[in-house]
Amino acid sequence: MEENKEMECISTLLKNSTLYQEFLLEREEILKHKWIESEKKGYDIGFEKALLDWVINHRSKWLASRKKSIDQSKS
Repeated sequence: MEENKEMECISTLLKNSTLYQEFLLEREEILKHKWIESEKKGYDIGFEKALLDWVINHRSKWLASRKKSIDQSKS
C-alpha cells in the first residue's frame, strides 16, 4: 500500500518535471532519427548508433530550435 503511494508520488513529480519533459522530447527526436536512418539503410541501426549520430549531427540545432520556441512562448 505504502509503495503504491510512493510510486504515484514519483509519477506525479516526473509528469510535472520540465527536465523530464525535455528528456522525453529529445528521446522522441532520437527515435524519429533512428527510424529515418534505419529506413535509409534497410535495417534497424539500433538506438545507440542513432543516438550517437543524432547527438553529433543534429542535437545542437534541435536545442537552439527548442530554446527559440520556449523564448517565443514566454513573450
